[in-house]
Amino acid sequence: MDPMLILQIIVLFGIIFLGSRLGGLGVGYAGGLGVVLLCIFLKMSPGEAFSYMPLDVVLIIAAVISAISAMQIAGGLDYMVQVAEKILRNNPKYITYLAPTVTFILTLLAGTGHTAFSMFPVIVEVAKSQNIKPSVPLPIAAVSSQIAITASPVSAAVVAMSGLLEPLGISYGGLLAISIPTAFFGIMIAAFCVNLMSKRTALSEDPGYQERVAAGVVADIKSAEYKELPKGAKLSVAIFLIGVLCVVMYALAISKNVGLIEKPPLARDQGIISIMFTVGVLIVICCKVDTAKIPEGSVFKSGMVALLCVLGIAWFGTIFVNGHVEEIKAIAGDTIKAKPFILAIVLFFASSLLYSQAVTTRVMMPIAIAAMGLEADPSQAWVLVASFAAVSGLFILPTYPTVLGAVAMDDTGTTKIGKYIFDHSFIIPGTLAVFFSCLLGFIFAPMFL
Repeated sequence: MDPMLILQIIVLFGIIFLGSRLGGLGVGYAGGLGVVLLCIFLKMSPGEAFSYMPLDVVLIIAAVISAISAMQIAGGLDYMVQVAEKILRNNPKYITYLAPTVTFILTLLAGTGHTAFSMFPVIVEVAKSQNIKPSVPLPIAAVSSQIAITASPVSAAVVAMSGLLEPLGISYGGLLAISIPTAFFGIMIAAFCVNLMSKRTALSEDPGYQERVAAGVVADIKSAEYKELPKGAKLSVAIFLIGVLCVVMYALAISKNVGLIEKPPLARDQGIISIMFTVGVLIVICCKVDTAKIPEGSVFKSGMVALLCVLGIAWFGTIFVNGHVEEIKAIAGDTIKAKPFILAIVLFFASSLLYSQAVTTRVMMPIAIAAMGLEADPSQAWVLVASFAAVSGLFILPTYPTVLGAVAMDDTGTTKIGKYIFDHSFIIPGTLAVFFSCLLGFIFAPMFL
């Protein structure tokens, strides 16, 4: 094997490992370091005029996050969370199914899993009120918010995936038509399995819980308390949802499959960006939002981190893939064509290291496209859609913020990290949810795409 290729592969895995260890912005920083190592020291091409940089995805993420951030400052996210909380508190017996449903819908609409953090304390309270271990509904709800990223019309992962699929003949609408129902029903099947597998021991009979009660570290069950929201909270949600609907309708109208607009005034990416900026300005004006507060919001901060991570690590990954397209085809092409499910397995474990659905999509899907030769023959492009939910394996290592947040908010101690890395409360619910989502994808994607 070529010594230069060996060094490039070492850099590839070394940068992925470094990014996973640093986390957060460290993922983007590591990607930038990888670009320097590949292009300056290992003589790989960075592409002409930044052609390998994922600027389209980065710009769309920025536009979507700016709109969501304006809605957050207007009180829209708090309003959505309050509605979800009322649903859970009014139907406590069905917490195992309603908890993941609520987190799924919130993420689907907002395009970010940030809203799930607001629901975790509510899920714990409702579970305690029913003498149910929070470790039953809480992990599946956390995982649901991660998988929902692959079904949200405005998430960075879906935007990145759509950009890769459209040249292969699969439209934005076609992607959502498969990813939304397969992800949701996959999660619901997993919730059913978790409910069956959960120990029938009531929360009050759990020894660990009893010890924590005796130690006085378990809080009393609290009644619902809803803070007063700004006057424009509901209006901001309405404006944002209308904007999301406009994004979907415009993308469908200009797609080759629908063809309502043969000569669109704006390309798909330009349409999404301009619509989201329009949503932002309407929320600011109609809901009287102080624009100086928007950058201070948690959504804006986490969104900008995601943006920089995609820019760094996806640029690095694209340079490597484009430099070794023929080798990738020779090594992995026939294997994935013969056994398509292998792609889902690879994506599942890769996402646990790349720490982002969008980054995993932008780095790994081009590798799959090159390996399977889909640019020349896109007949099996449906495999990418069927495997899409597998980019949500962020829970495999118990270090992801959603996982840590859920554990921290469960004062009963039943939701655990574990002692041996993989023996935590999220591994079984999460793996089942991804498995069933992909299984449904492999059933329905070839039928409808």
